[in-house]
Amino acid sequence: MTDKILRLGVLASGGGTNLQSIIDRCHDKSLTAEIAVVISNNPGSGALERANKAGIATRCIDHRTFESREAFDTTVVATLQEAEVDLVVLAGFMRIISEPFIEAFPLRIINIHPALLPSFPGLHVQRKAIEYGARFSGCTVHFVDGGVDTGPIIIQAVVPILDDDCEASLSARILEQEHKIYPRAIQLFAEGRLKVEGRKVRILPPDEVATGALINPL
Repeated sequence: MTDKILRLGVLASGGGTNLQSIIDRCHDKSLTAEIAVVISNNPGSGALERANKAGIATRCIDHRTFESREAFDTTVVATLQEAEVDLVVLAGFMRIISEPFIEAFPLRIINIHPALLPSFPGLHVQRKAIEYGARFSGCTVHFVDGGVDTGPIIIQAVVPILDDDCEASLSARILEQEHKIYPRAIQLFAEGRLKVEGRKVRILPPDEVATGALINPL
């Protein structure tokens, strides 16, 4: 992926703040990629509005008009292939993708999850972390496999859970870190530096790694 600009296909269902962070990094050239197409299953998605404002090609493919998940995914895959996408980026895409979709883009689909996987996969994870009494939460960028938030982990960020946190306040702090690490993960892919060995993703050559411990409460 180092001899040309990485072409991204971004799938989003909601407001598109992670999409916006990727758009911004593409524009300031800190991310050597271009967004070829933004696809949403939600006609009212803020992501479509953000993409249109940035002059990016968009497609609304409403899953409710399809008889099966596989039929929906087939149309999405065809749209991504038509756009000659190198990497599929799930940015708040509220659909579980099928195995044929994954097979069409092997180790070329990534997702961001607002928890420190493998803890708290699925939905409402910030609330679950608070209710469980966890002291830390965060976010994870990972490759997508056939499970729910189970793919090999690329990069993570950690935030403390405060005593007075609610789901909204914790989500907001995690989202700040999502906007930082998602473009970083895409850049590592663009540079051809990610090597998947079983469940482990190696970054070659290795980046500097934080070795200090975090303790909450201090």
